[in-house]
Amino acid sequence: MADVNTSLKPSKTRIEVSPAAIVIALVVLAGLGLFGWLTFGPKPPPPPPVVLTQEARSYLSNLKLSDVKPQTSESYVGKSLFEIMGKITNGGNRTLSNVTVNCVFYDYSGKEVHRELATVVGKTGSLAPNATKSFRLAFDDVPDNWNQQMPLLVIAQIKFQ
Repeated sequence: MADVNTSLKPSKTRIEVSPAAIVIALVVLAGLGLFGWLTFGPKPPPPPPVVLTQEARSYLSNLKLSDVKPQTSESYVGKSLFEIMGKITNGGNRTLSNVTVNCVFYDYSGKEVHRELATVVGKTGSLAPNATKSFRLAFDDVPDNWNQQMPLLVIAQIKFQ
């Protein structure tokens, strides 16, 4: 007679993971962690708002924009590029380290469709008293419903040296 005392024990299967799979899994987890941190992590503080101080307001009469003309061309990626070229003259007695303008674009009904800050003085150095400097402002994200007219240029900030 056969021995009935044999018990059926589940056999233990051993799962083997190769070292390469562990390295790949760690790299993927690190990549996901980095992606999450860059996407949802701390954001840099917004830049301080531009402010036209009382000192700058009183100096506005010394600044003159001239030879301002628009130009449209095509960018390297085939997108339309709108540019404004002109000159700014400092008729006052102070050196300017930065002049920023608000460029306000309107649609055909006169409603504002886009507003963008642009630096007229400061990218290529300061503007000395009684001096004139050329500037070029480029815009590649103006909405399609813009009226294709010269935008309104409003001096938003003046910084003195």
